[in-house]
Amino acid sequence: MVAHLLRLKLTLLRNSLRRSPWQIVGLVLGALYGIGMLVLLLAGLFFLSLNDPELARTVTVLAGTLVVLGWALIPVLATGVDLTLDPARFVTFAVPLPKMLTGLALGGLIGIPGAVTLLAGLASAAIWWRNPAALAAGVVAALIAVFTCLIAARVTVAASTSLSNSRRFKDVAGLVAIIPLMLLGPIIAGVSSGIGATQGYLPSLANTLSWTPLGAAWSVPGDVALGQTGQAAAKLAIAAGFLALLVWVWKVLLLRALHTPPHNAGPRRKAGKLGFFSLFPPTPAGAVAARALTYWIRDPRYGASLLIIPLLAVLLVFVGSNQEGGGPQLLLVMGPLVAFLLAFGISADVAYDNTAFALHISTGVSGTADRAGRVIACAVFALPATVLAVLVPCLMLGEGDLIPVLLGVSLAILLGGFGLSSVVSARYTYNVPLPGENAFKTPPGSGGRTMLVQGLGMLAQIVIVFPVLALAVTALLSDNPVWDWATLAGGILLGAGLLVAGIRIGGKWLDRRAPELLAAVSVHK
Repeated sequence: MVAHLLRLKLTLLRNSLRRSPWQIVGLVLGALYGIGMLVLLLAGLFFLSLNDPELARTVTVLAGTLVVLGWALIPVLATGVDLTLDPARFVTFAVPLPKMLTGLALGGLIGIPGAVTLLAGLASAAIWWRNPAALAAGVVAALIAVFTCLIAARVTVAASTSLSNSRRFKDVAGLVAIIPLMLLGPIIAGVSSGIGATQGYLPSLANTLSWTPLGAAWSVPGDVALGQTGQAAAKLAIAAGFLALLVWVWKVLLLRALHTPPHNAGPRRKAGKLGFFSLFPPTPAGAVAARALTYWIRDPRYGASLLIIPLLAVLLVFVGSNQEGGGPQLLLVMGPLVAFLLAFGISADVAYDNTAFALHISTGVSGTADRAGRVIACAVFALPATVLAVLVPCLMLGEGDLIPVLLGVSLAILLGGFGLSSVVSARYTYNVPLPGENAFKTPPGSGGRTMLVQGLGMLAQIVIVFPVLALAVTALLSDNPVWDWATLAGGILLGAGLLVAGIRIGGKWLDRRAPELLAAVSVHK
């Protein structure tokens, strides 16, 4: 039965690669990246073990602790974790529990994360090759550490089953996960500076972690190599005991999941509440605006773009603080950046609709009403957000005289971008995450087209507002305030003209290409 489960995992992996050649390319690139990082890490540890065994043990324990934590936490936050052998799928099969546990645990090694972790664990033991006792103890400890990672991931997934079946939990967890990724630069810089200032603290931290279940196994070969066999035996016992505890907890959770599998029940809602539909006029454009605004509030794929915007302020301050003469002054570009991102955000609206776009065709909504409704929905929050992104930095930094110039440029980018996106989304589509999927998932085989459409669209967004940018440069180089207000007026007029033209042109294209658009977005499901 264990061999059957492993063959099933391999079969599922092979079938997934047959869907598209880009799946194979992605697998190969991921494997090469993982192996490359592994080789660099182990080369460093190897030379450290020859010259400074104490430092090698410190680095191994710290890195191993992070690996265990990563395996335990990432499955809860990321909705795209590989669960092809999900225990819920075996509810109707009489698979003996011990064999299922063994098969699922070994199945975790099939895949890039599991394989890389296994190789890293074994290689962390191999760096002590000059000490046979340390090498033998390291191999045993490495296997314990690797299966601790695999089973910890299964335990956290099983323990959070009730939450992970909630779409709201998945949406929030996926959005929260992007925060440390966006702030990765400041986090790395802060950690690096902290490590540089407290280098003497790291060995003490590693020694403490080596007596915990997270780092005990990783410390065993280093302790043996340093002659601390008593400590090595105690830490090996801690690691083995923790692994046994994880297996027991996983067994209990798995029994509960198999006997009472989770189910999704539709929430009960009272009738009569129309949400945003009660706030917009009863017109085709109003109905589209209400529907689109609902997506902006409730769909995590839209929410991801909104979450990125406040993080821009943190990144701008961080980048400016690391440049001479920069500092908070870099926040002055916040307004144009917010306008740029929000305006282009509706360029994938039709693709995000997926098969729901059929509602617009079957009900006879005109292309102009469709384009106008989507713009109105985004403008409800994009317009005040852009104005605030201009006013707040200028007032905080005492640069009030720049408000007309920055506001003119920002409004031109926002309104003109709305018009451009209305045309782009009516003519070009590309693969996006499906409804309910991870907001940051990249569909296979869509990278080239997505980059082309988005890259050219963003470039065009800058080109169409070039007259206002020229006015802004003139205003900054001149002491005459007339140019400041000319930039503001020109930005509003040019942006409004581009918006009207974009809605009309995009509406006509949408009327002509509606069936083709529906066929294109339906293929992406």
